[in-house]
Amino acid sequence: MNILIVGDASNFHVTLAEEFRALGHSVTIMSEGCRWMDTARDIDITRRPGFAGAVRYGARLLSLLPKMRGWDVVYIFSLNFLDLRPEKLLAVFRYLRRHNRHVVYSMLNTDYYYVKACLDCETYRYSDFRIGSSPSPYATLLPGKEHEWTTDAMRRLAEGVAEGIDMLIACLWEYHEAYRKVIPDKLRYGGIPIKTSGIDRHIIEEEPAKVRFFLGYHRDRMALKGTDRILAALKNVVERHPDKAEMELVSNVPYREYIERLNSSHVMLDQLYSYTPATNALLGMARGMVAVSGAEPEYYDFIGEQENRPIINISPLDGGDIEQKLEWIVANKSRLPELSRRSVEFVAKHNDSRVVAQRHLKYLSEIVKP
Repeated sequence: MNILIVGDASNFHVTLAEEFRALGHSVTIMSEGCRWMDTARDIDITRRPGFAGAVRYGARLLSLLPKMRGWDVVYIFSLNFLDLRPEKLLAVFRYLRRHNRHVVYSMLNTDYYYVKACLDCETYRYSDFRIGSSPSPYATLLPGKEHEWTTDAMRRLAEGVAEGIDMLIACLWEYHEAYRKVIPDKLRYGGIPIKTSGIDRHIIEEEPAKVRFFLGYHRDRMALKGTDRILAALKNVVERHPDKAEMELVSNVPYREYIERLNSSHVMLDQLYSYTPATNALLGMARGMVAVSGAEPEYYDFIGEQENRPIINISPLDGGDIEQKLEWIVANKSRLPELSRRSVEFVAKHNDSRVVAQRHLKYLSEIVKP
């Protein structure tokens, strides 16, 4: 197949594209490189700040429209797959729909239907925007954010995309759940691809004298991901146990540097408001790190994993849960070698990039006919 991918998040589509190419498919990635992560792309569509940047961006997209025609499959990674207003995005989406065989929504990001599910206080027990029925810290800090996602313009864009796509492949259980009642016939689950072959593994072979915790975060997304609360809890634990625990903090660095700095730590701290381990946690686990993240029973049951559940789940429903779990790790650091090995096995089974790519190709075979 000839596949065009528009957009990327956390190196997801770069990893998927590598596997597609290895399996004989032709793939072109058009993206802005996920901002400071500077991920690989074949066609750069970075938008520069200011009026002049907007004009150049618009001209660049117009010049690229002919290259966005004639593909077997076009992947979009978000409703905001380009840096345009909703009405213009819908016009581009319809252009893609008219001039290509199939369009697939490879859902990697927040969108209208996900936020709508967060706000109904029924789909999830907690989310980015609600803890139970109360606003989350993120929603309290930025009360206008949920409105930005649920305007009439965003609704029309979401409805137009949901109607026009051939398939939606969700990377998280949460995203799959948000669309379960919207387009059940078009909905599939793919998971997050993690390249496990040839990586530099650091499986914990014996109990460490001092647990080294790793926390990587985006400065402008700390409240959204709960990193602010995780960091506060981590500092408290390290201060109480300076002889048994230390921390490595990494913020807003390019993807390659980020990966290099993972390798000296034992425990990866990731998201608070998630039911599912995301890219950070899985990257660390593939290298032998133990992950502290969202890993609720709903997620494990959804993927059919009943035996190997190595992720240390943290919940925002209990204010002291994060510190309790970190204290448990320090007090039970002899368990880290076992959890390290089980983490590697978990990612190899559920999130190896070849496994995820094969899932995508199986789904594509349902719609792409010879």
